[in-house]
Amino acid sequence: MKKVIKTDKAPRAIGPYSQAVLVEGGKMLFISGVIPLHPETMEIVGKTAGEQCKQVMDNMAQILDKVGADFSHVVKTTIYLTDLNDFSPVNDMYATYFDTNPPARATVEVNRLPKDVKIEIDAIAIL
Repeated sequence: MKKVIKTDKAPRAIGPYSQAVLVEGGKMLFISGVIPLHPETMEIVGKTAGEQCKQVMDNMAQILDKVGADFSHVVKTTIYLTDLNDFSPVNDMYATYFDTNPPARATVEVNRLPKDVKIEIDAIAIL
């Protein structure tokens, strides 16, 4: 059983996937990889990985809000970076969204991301 979650306050999917899927009787939310696109223009926001991380997190906040959740509900994230040298500024920005009880996390370097952005983050939340 699943329910597709969609909000116009976050960038629309640019492929055959959902922004998020709610499962397990509405208790688990799986958020697809979020990239730093402006929800209305679908243009990349930010030149640096840190700036792009802020847009990613703001977009993710809108998806969480759609189901009445916030970052305190997030239990796992994966950060995909095109350059691990960007880890520190991304980590600093990311930390401002998880000031207490941060989720489990993995960070990996990848060769390329959609639209040639520097960062993508996916998440799992428990509601």
